[in-house]
Amino acid sequence: MAPKQRQIRIEQRGTIAAIEALQQRSDEELQAETRYRAAALAILGARAAERFDAQEARGYFQRAIAAARPQERMQLRRMADASLALAERRAGDLKEAVQRLGQAAPSGRQMLALRAMGLLLPAASAGMLARIRGILLIILLIAALIGLGLGIVKLVAIPFGGIGIAPGVLLGFILVAAAIAILVMVGRRRREKAKAGTPGR
Repeated sequence: MAPKQRQIRIEQRGTIAAIEALQQRSDEELQAETRYRAAALAILGARAAERFDAQEARGYFQRAIAAARPQERMQLRRMADASLALAERRAGDLKEAVQRLGQAAPSGRQMLALRAMGLLLPAASAGMLARIRGILLIILLIAALIGLGLGIVKLVAIPFGGIGIAPGVLLGFILVAAAIAILVMVGRRRREKAKAGTPGR
């Protein structure tokens, strides 16, 4: 019995090593992978989850679990749980699933961002009511941001004699759009730096 348990542990480490080794391959290369098919499909599922495509991620993980050996399936199911929780914007489930994988839980800021995304852009499985609520929240958020931009523009324009509502709204919109674009660029650069600093990426 002991030699068999030892063999299973070695095979499990081999699967994890294969997933880490395949991380840098393109989607096309992973689709063509045959030797470590389950690992390649699991990576494709995780990438689909990062794009918030829950349906595609679920399909990849189902195929990965079917292609895996019995002793590998529990770990792949845990990976699938974490990835699907991310894709479906389920912040609470994501935290628990990541901890079951033995990894550090997402930061408070990441959890807050995921919860906000879940409210504004709910997953397809959330239902029609959640989608309508998300649309209304987006409209309110846009109105609030434009109002904030208008306030800033009118405040800045006071020394120059003030500014009308129509041009103020336009300039406020441009100001908010520019601020959002800068935040998106900064966020992408931080994410790219984080990925570059992660082993196996």
